[in-house]
Amino acid sequence: NMRMKVESRLMSEVRVLVTGGTGLVGKAIEWNAKNNPKYANAQFIFLSSSDADLRDLSQTKACFEKHRPTHVIHLAAIVGGLFKNMRMKVEMMVDNLAINNNVLRCANDLGVNRVVSMTSTCVFPDKIEYPITEDQIHDGPPHSSNEGYAYAKRMVEVLSRCYNEQYGRKYTTVIPTNVFGPHDNYSIQDGHVAPGLMHKCLLAKKNGTDLTIWGSGKPLRQFIFSRDLAALVVWATLEYEGCDSLMLSPDADDEISIADLAKMIASSMSFPLERLVFDTSKADGQFKKTVSNKRLRSLRPDFKFTPMEEAMRTSVQWFEENFETCRK
Repeated sequence: NMRMKVESRLMSEVRVLVTGGTGLVGKAIEWNAKNNPKYANAQFIFLSSSDADLRDLSQTKACFEKHRPTHVIHLAAIVGGLFKNMRMKVEMMVDNLAINNNVLRCANDLGVNRVVSMTSTCVFPDKIEYPITEDQIHDGPPHSSNEGYAYAKRMVEVLSRCYNEQYGRKYTTVIPTNVFGPHDNYSIQDGHVAPGLMHKCLLAKKNGTDLTIWGSGKPLRQFIFSRDLAALVVWATLEYEGCDSLMLSPDADDEISIADLAKMIASSMSFPLERLVFDTSKADGQFKKTVSNKRLRSLRPDFKFTPMEEAMRTSVQWFEENFETCRK
């Protein structure tokens, strides 16, 4: 009980600034902060791009001075689908480098000791040994289609280590696998596979047509529910003391084929499974991109991931209820 009191007093002194706080992961952190009694006394500040343009140093500085955070969860990035990544390599690189440089610089200048920045498995080498581990990030060039974005994101990992070495900070990075959940981007053109399928399924349901899935449906992917990811990111920020990067993913045997993912989404939307059609004239992409969560499991052997069906039902329900106003 004494420990609980100390923890809750310490939590009341915690101010976590979350950049990119209105996106998929930011919204899940907000949900987590509200629903986890452990963090009830901590203060979370969620920034959106309208609060400050983090590409601009003076705006970033003003924002940090206003909120005076003790911890930073850095999610903000300029992102896009394949098309944008290929078309706008200069912007993807320059803007993301600026955001990361400004956030870490302002955090350090204001004495913030803990920054957890989010990168992505898509910035890892294109030619890689599976399962992917944290330490492989610099082992070769990324896929040429997104090299502008990828190199910028890799540099936040390097810069974090440089701050730790030079200023004694504890800055680190976390690397999630494919994230899905409420408040996603449901664009069919530019969105990711799960939210894109939800949108296509809803339209097929409304129009009484088949749901066409691009490719054979055979490739395997790992998915993490945004609320599970949020719980791990908050833990990594406020409780994990280490500076080793962490791959945040369910266990490798929880991989799911695109076909099973489509069936799960269809079932959650009460869409007839016999109306799922696979267009095998479309390319499949990589067969698997398995990541290893061994380092995470050594620290959190107890962590329970939400079962995929349950997480998908929650996500689909949110999408259906918020279809008019969600990002699409």
